[in-house]
Amino acid sequence: MKRSELAEYIKETIVDVLTEATPEDVKAQEEYNQALERTAALEREINAMQKESVNPKLKETIKEMKSTVKKWKLAEGEDKDKLFTRLKELTKIKNELESLR
Repeated sequence: MKRSELAEYIKETIVDVLTEATPEDVKAQEEYNQALERTAALEREINAMQKESVNPKLKETIKEMKSTVKKWKLAEGEDKDKLFTRLKELTKIKNELESLR
């Protein structure tokens, strides 16, 4: 089969397949596409809302970490150990918040 014959065969096959779609099929596909668009819009909205709620918490956590580090540098003994444990906790929280962004 020549290349031109193959191209013509493919074209005819595609046209045949597309013409087999009923008006109900077309309507169903349009409804499906609209539902997909709504779903994508909702997903974008949810992501924006999530970022808006995560960013302030992340900033607050980083601020607390900085103040805890300053206190840790000046502390000694048991207080230094407590502050170090708190820094570990804050680091975990910070990492979780960053993963949500």
